[in-house]
Amino acid sequence: MSKSKDLETRLTRIEQQLRLFQKISRFMVRDMSLQEVLQGIVSLVTEFTACDSCLVYLIDNDGLVLCASNNPHPSAIGKVRLKLTEGLTGWVARERRMIAISREAYRDPRFKFFGDLPEDTFESFLSAPVIARNRVVGVINVQHRQPHMHSGDEMEVLTTVGEQVGCLLVLARMPASAVQGSNHAELVLSSGPILPRN
Repeated sequence: MSKSKDLETRLTRIEQQLRLFQKISRFMVRDMSLQEVLQGIVSLVTEFTACDSCLVYLIDNDGLVLCASNNPHPSAIGKVRLKLTEGLTGWVARERRMIAISREAYRDPRFKFFGDLPEDTFESFLSAPVIARNRVVGVINVQHRQPHMHSGDEMEVLTTVGEQVGCLLVLARMPASAVQGSNHAELVLSSGPILPRN
């Protein structure tokens, strides 16, 4: 590939990433249900990564519960649960680290079979923690049926989406009245002086 063609390809991919983050940001400011927003984000990630499955699990007490999926799993949403000690997803939440497996993810000793999810047989697995206020509040998974080498861009995108979903969850807990009736400048200024970084 020529240098100019390579540069053109990279620029196109950066533009696609930017559009993805813009669309997710727009979901975050709209008056939509949290379920609709999560489903929208999952659809965008699926389109961007050309994956076969995108799942969002959120922390529920001492475990994780499936809250969004690009595949129609109406019976699984809210019902598929795993402990933080179970599966690749539990490992990502527990260790607060991304995991990328390009082939035979189901052979990884940490993998947990559910039996009723088609993703059990998918080859590749990319997963990032969902972070809010520096805490893990969930996990986002991207899977491909066939072996797939995850690029650094894909990993960075999933990490950023995990951070955006975390911010979204914090925002969702705020009542609209708290946003509307607040003196936002006072909130910032009362937190203390902003010190320059050395």
